[in-house]
Amino acid sequence: MTVAPLEIPDRQKLWPWLLGIALASIAWVAVYSQLSAGAEWLVAGFGLSRQTPFGEAVHFFFYDTPKVLLLLTGIVFVMGIIQTFFSPAHTRTLLSGKRQGVGNVLAAALGIVTPFCSCSAVPLFIGFLSAGVPLGVTFSFLISAPMVNEVALVLLFGMFGWQVAVLYLGMGLLIAIFAGLVIGKLNMERFLEDWVQKILAGQTAHPADEKISWSERFQAGGRHVREIVGKVWPYILLGIALGAGIHGYVPEDFMASFMGRDVWWAVPAAVVLGVPMYTNAAGIIPIVEALIGKGAALGTVLAFMMSVIALSAPEMIILRKALKPTLIATFAGVVAVGIMLVGYVFNLVL
Repeated sequence: MTVAPLEIPDRQKLWPWLLGIALASIAWVAVYSQLSAGAEWLVAGFGLSRQTPFGEAVHFFFYDTPKVLLLLTGIVFVMGIIQTFFSPAHTRTLLSGKRQGVGNVLAAALGIVTPFCSCSAVPLFIGFLSAGVPLGVTFSFLISAPMVNEVALVLLFGMFGWQVAVLYLGMGLLIAIFAGLVIGKLNMERFLEDWVQKILAGQTAHPADEKISWSERFQAGGRHVREIVGKVWPYILLGIALGAGIHGYVPEDFMASFMGRDVWWAVPAAVVLGVPMYTNAAGIIPIVEALIGKGAALGTVLAFMMSVIALSAPEMIILRKALKPTLIATFAGVVAVGIMLVGYVFNLVL
């Protein structure tokens, strides 16, 4: 007579996860709330001052690197759990076809209330992809989150009035929605990296109708973190290092020298100039105000602002781990065209 092995009740497997998640959440919040103070302490410890370009670059790196990694880890863990409830195939079906446009609008609107810089938006972008959300919809969020958020709108309203803020909101949302729709219609999923395509195909996910316990769902979240964060963290470090290196060196006088000229190429030149730079909406608005004060045209300056926060080179480096160059180039091209149209409209109307 054989005796069947005793199964450990799921409740006994679950409580270590709950305790660990509770402690990790407390530590996550504590660390995240002290990022700025920690960066200040490190800068002071190196004997540097944020009043210098190098000191500001060092502060930027030590602040943004843990911030993005914390966001990526937390979001990917949650999305890994959510994925056990909804298979990628089911999610794609829900948001595809006639619902595609609605998904783009909702994703762009979500970007308004998530005040992320472009690199901070990438973790949620990857999380959306890993949950099976269509590619075009995820791009609508990736564009909207850094470019059209409440921080940018409040600052624009305070500096230039409600007309500029409302026009910026409308044009920014149109860019996010239109670019996402275009990328979705092009069916460019084949230009995702292989590991992302496997996730989209459901090869690494539990079937939606499979009965699994909560401890297994938490395990799936942990695997999700290891698979995704383990692949993209070097790109995050490289991208933020590049952004930090150029953060403190914004040539305002040089930019204002051609942004005020009434020539057709000023807007495209401003967009191209903004791509290598990297900051968030709060960081770029004072530069925008300074350029306007030096006589630059509002539309040209806002096109520069949009390219800085929606098409930054550090963002492209981080995205490279998940997207192939063809898809990155398409994304950048579609968004750049939209931004240039915004610049011309602003210069024409205001």
